[in-house]
Amino acid sequence: MREVAFIKQNKEKWLEFEQLISNKKKKSPDKIANLHIKIMNDLVYAQTYYPKSKVTLYLNKLAKTSFDKVYDSKRNSKNPFLEFFFDKVPLLCFTYRKYIYISFIFFFICFFIGLLSTFNDESFARQILGNSYVDQTLENIESGDAMAIYKSGSNWGTFIGIYDNNQRVGLNMFLSGLFLGIGTGFYIVYNAIMVAVFQAFFYQHNSLFDSLKGIWIHGTYEIFGMIIEAAAGYIIGASILFPGTLKRFNSFKKGVRDAFYIFISTIPFTIIAAFLEGYITRYSNKMPTILCFAIIFFSLITISYYYLILPFKVAKNHNLR
Repeated sequence: MREVAFIKQNKEKWLEFEQLISNKKKKSPDKIANLHIKIMNDLVYAQTYYPKSKVTLYLNKLAKTSFDKVYDSKRNSKNPFLEFFFDKVPLLCFTYRKYIYISFIFFFICFFIGLLSTFNDESFARQILGNSYVDQTLENIESGDAMAIYKSGSNWGTFIGIYDNNQRVGLNMFLSGLFLGIGTGFYIVYNAIMVAVFQAFFYQHNSLFDSLKGIWIHGTYEIFGMIIEAAAGYIIGASILFPGTLKRFNSFKKGVRDAFYIFISTIPFTIIAAFLEGYITRYSNKMPTILCFAIIFFSLITISYYYLILPFKVAKNHNLR
């Protein structure tokens, strides 16, 4: 687009913002935020196609003013912690929702492959889970306590150990996005197949119900969070491969920043999952079945709402589609 046409197309929007901030009356934070997003998009476009133009300097100044106004109003009206988790992250999840969907689809494809492989090859479970784990679990099943392996160690020690392991796995998925997302895909293939093999193994030995009661008490947050962490890795990979109108390095910086925010949002769920595994899962065989499944469904509903429903509600509040 020629510079003259660019200015003509957007000048009313710029003037509207100038009038808005010059008005001493109370301003709508949402309206300021929406204009800020539009001005930032215009600035990026101008920097790309008219880097030495006066319009780029003008937009840079306007963007700084809009940034100050947006974050001043945010600081004055909202708790930064709540704003991050219930406004910023949901907006990012809405923006990058296709990567979240891709992550889910890829996980379940690999999960299905794991099921087929286990049912078609009796030795496959040992290849994935290891002989030691399989032998120990078979002994536990024969003794009538399929989930006994989750009762070893102290509550606190299990909580710390599981959190450390799960957080490292999530961090690896996130950072593996630096390898164009391929590394993240590798982690998903391995973990999705392992989960499938695990469930198929218990099914083959008539202990599926016990495994569902026990494993998914903590596994709902754990596996769902892992899929979101993988989506963050894909965002990094896509920022390198598909920079769009941005310079590749600028696209990369933006991708890493946004993906990191989404990754941070999974940490509370990882902590809760480790707590459930350390303090609740070990008692699943003694708990009422309805209570076990109530915990599982509550976990599924809350994390699904946060990552799949809330983003659309927040985007609607910001007049985004």
